[in-house]
Amino acid sequence: MIASLKKKETYVHYLATLRFALYCITHPLDGFWDLTHEKRGSIAAANTILILTLLARVMKLRYTSFIFMTVYWEGINIFLYLASVLFPLALWVVGNWALTTLFDGKGRLGQVYMATCYALTPYPLMQFPLMIFSNFVTVDERQFYTVLSGISLVWAGLLILAAMMQIHEYSLGKNVLFTIASLFAMLVMVFILLLFFSMITQGISYFISLGREILFRL
Repeated sequence: MIASLKKKETYVHYLATLRFALYCITHPLDGFWDLTHEKRGSIAAANTILILTLLARVMKLRYTSFIFMTVYWEGINIFLYLASVLFPLALWVVGNWALTTLFDGKGRLGQVYMATCYALTPYPLMQFPLMIFSNFVTVDERQFYTVLSGISLVWAGLLILAAMMQIHEYSLGKNVLFTIASLFAMLVMVFILLLFFSMITQGISYFISLGREILFRL
C-alpha cells in the first residue's frame, strides 16, 4: 500500500514538473528561476522533453510533406542524425557549466542540463503540428511553414538564454558574454576531441604496422 502511494506521488510529481515546462516557455524569467531555485523541475521531465525533441526530429523526415523536405533515406544514418542533437547538447552543458563555475555561476551541471532541455519545449510542441500542417498546404503557402518552423528554433534559443541567466543569476550582458564564451568552448572541445581521436588512430596504426613488421620478419 505504501509502495503504491509512493509510486503514485512520484508519477503525480513527474506530471507536474513536465507540465511546468509550459509555464517556463511562456514566463521564462519566473519559470526558469522556479525551475531550479524552487525545485519545480525534474531530470525525468527534462529527459522526456529531450526524447520528444529527438522523436520530432526523426518523425519530420517521415511525415513532413515532400514539398518542404526531400529525404534520401539511403544517405541517412539515424544514429548520426540523433547525435547531431545529443552531441552539441552535451558540449553546451559541459562547456557552459565549466565556464560559469569559474566565474561565480550558481547553476550546477544537472541544473544546466535540465534547464536546457526545458528550453527545447517549443521545438516538439510546434514541430508535431507542423508535420500535419505541411500535408495540407500548397507550395504558395510554404512560407507559413518555414516561418513557424523558424520560430520554434528561435524561441528555443531565446529560452536557453533566459534559462542560463536565471540559474546562474547573471545580468543580461554577462549572460550574453558567457553564452558566446560557451559556444567558443564547444569549438575548443571539438578540436581537442578530434586531436585525441587522431592521436589514438595514429597510435593504433603504428602498433598494427609494428606487429605486421614483426610477423613479416619472423
